[in-house]
Amino acid sequence: MDKIRDQISTKQLLYKFLIGFVTVMLIVLMFPKGESIESEVTEGAIWLNDDLIAPFSFPIIKSDDIYNRELKAAEESVYPVFLNKSDFAAKSIDSLRSYSNYLVEILDKDLHTDSVKLNNPTFLSTSSYEKFKSIRLRERNLIRTKGPKLRNLFIAAGFVLNEVYKKGVLSINSGDITKDSIAIRTGNVDKIEKADKYFFYNQAKSEIAKDLKKLNYPEDIENALLEYTIHFLIPNYEFSKELTDEEIEQAKNNVSRYSGIVNENERIIAKHERITKEAKLKIQSFKEAKGDTIGTEGLLLQFIGKFIHIALFIMLLTVYLILFRKKIFKDNSKLILISLIIIFVSFITFLTNQVKVQAPLQFLIFIPAAAMLFTIIFDSRMGIYTTIILTFIIGALRGNEYTFTAMNLIAGGLSVYTVRDIKNRTQIFRSFQFILLGYTASIVAFGLERFAPLDSMLVELAFAGSNALISPVLTYGLLIFFERIFNITTDLTLLELSNFDRPLLRELAQKAPGTFNHSMTMGTMAEAAAERIGANPLLARVGAYYHDIGKIITPQNYVENQLNNQNIHENLMPEESVRLIESHVVEGRNLARENDLPQEIIDFIPMHHGTTVMTYFYERAKKLYGEDKVNIDDYRYPGPKPSTKETAIIMLADGCESAVRSIEEPDNEKVENVIDSIFNSRLNDGQLDNSPVTLSDIAKLKKIFISILLGQHYKRIRYPKQEEIEKGITEDKDE
Repeated sequence: MDKIRDQISTKQLLYKFLIGFVTVMLIVLMFPKGESIESEVTEGAIWLNDDLIAPFSFPIIKSDDIYNRELKAAEESVYPVFLNKSDFAAKSIDSLRSYSNYLVEILDKDLHTDSVKLNNPTFLSTSSYEKFKSIRLRERNLIRTKGPKLRNLFIAAGFVLNEVYKKGVLSINSGDITKDSIAIRTGNVDKIEKADKYFFYNQAKSEIAKDLKKLNYPEDIENALLEYTIHFLIPNYEFSKELTDEEIEQAKNNVSRYSGIVNENERIIAKHERITKEAKLKIQSFKEAKGDTIGTEGLLLQFIGKFIHIALFIMLLTVYLILFRKKIFKDNSKLILISLIIIFVSFITFLTNQVKVQAPLQFLIFIPAAAMLFTIIFDSRMGIYTTIILTFIIGALRGNEYTFTAMNLIAGGLSVYTVRDIKNRTQIFRSFQFILLGYTASIVAFGLERFAPLDSMLVELAFAGSNALISPVLTYGLLIFFERIFNITTDLTLLELSNFDRPLLRELAQKAPGTFNHSMTMGTMAEAAAERIGANPLLARVGAYYHDIGKIITPQNYVENQLNNQNIHENLMPEESVRLIESHVVEGRNLARENDLPQEIIDFIPMHHGTTVMTYFYERAKKLYGEDKVNIDDYRYPGPKPSTKETAIIMLADGCESAVRSIEEPDNEKVENVIDSIFNSRLNDGQLDNSPVTLSDIAKLKKIFISILLGQHYKRIRYPKQEEIEKGITEDKDE
């Protein structure tokens, strides 16, 4: 811890403390409200604690399914409320009579004008208006026919309407309500009547049509009179949705939330007794009642308990990071990322706690998705450890429910293993079957243990299957989001960068084949070395591929690409050669940024040289100008020095590979001597001072480099007359 404190400023430690504090506070605020935080009970399990005795009387809360059934029954018991508008019938008939006189006047006026243009100021359709107009015309001309008189028609309409009103007319159509009885409200008194005692509105219209048909009028007169009569049909029993809803709400409010009471000192459940459905309701009711009885002081103490509870889990994760993942602990952005994932899953848990439905929503808490994210972004050890911590935190939010915690620990653990050695992004979707397997096995195991019904287990499996299906998709999407927002380089990113079809690597192979071969050899050396000393093999290999990409710009300036054996530096001054050689560092970084390479890869470009001296040109300068006139710092690379194990490996591998390649007729002794010299010069020059490489690591790196480079420069048996063949000398064939 002291080393960590020495390496991290007080300000940085304060930031880390704030990240942890905010994380704990947000999680604590998501705890279930008003309940004492005790272990969750499962129906069918055995009560292993001492006898639970009620310290005070409390009501037993009904189960949600029973309570919901009773609410539904209460709603169905309410009859639709209709307001008795007793004066509407008389008003309607009076309106018909008054309008009949008005219509006669309108018709007389229309006939008097003798206008050809149609003038219909009434509500009647054109055909009905014309029919009444022709009847009135016949009456005025004193034409004797068997046809009815207009006023008699209106009197008949009033009579038919009055007959319908005697039974009463409801303001809705048949089929709009499902009940066979209704409530007729007169004043403040409701009277329950059979619905078929009254006409529904559509039935009333049919009744009017039937009564008019009995009068045996011609069809055109009958249709006109039907239209006229129905216009004045105003229901005298009006449906009130507002009053009906009030009655439904009142009926629901009358449903008790409680099914009984547990008296003080009454035993709730005995030790070693199986937890039945009734016993579980009593225990849950006791928990809520206990939570309701605590005062302000009790709430404060409970809050402190919750805070310590979650803080202990976060502390365990912090200690793990300090001891085994120092790089992650030093990086505040990665700590924020870990915090966000934990808070995100906690918030989903909070939402499932708030939704009151009869469904196992807890299986939609995506712990497997979080486990896969931790594994892909960091590594499998980090993934399994954070999954354990996260599972316990979510279990706490679910009321310390052991079954839930165990199920998600199993599914989350399996999801970690499925992406442990991930090679491409689509491999994420392979985790579906393993997550489903983990949930299925645990659901069946715990279901059999507590004698759960088969239909209940099937519902849980359906929700768990949804989790297994959604988790890979969620992981895929969030991974891309986190990579871009937090500039994180995952193993997936490195694998994609290692593809030789990447534009930079393809261009390097085409323009600088010697540098490309050198980089490939270094990739093999770096990967093997990183595995040996506990560094990241993939990062080291990809860093080796890209460490010299700056040589793409002017490949002819570097000896490995000078295929015609003409070295341009022989004709340049040493300081000019230095500027040309070190330019590949600046140009390499520019190319890397233009191609959006991660910073972890960009670091290899300057760090693989560190601040080493370009010895060849430095020695030439001393011979040309004299040692006293040459400043060694002018012949150093700009740096910085390697700061990680991976960049230190690349620095040593670069020097060793280049030096061994220049050996004529290499053998074991020569290779070992050259590698020793390279290692000693880097150590003596302080190039590895900023990296975490130890002396033990140095010894391992020497062995692995010697092994690989000797293998690449092994001697082959010379073929007969090979020397003549190499010189292009061929024997004449016998004639």
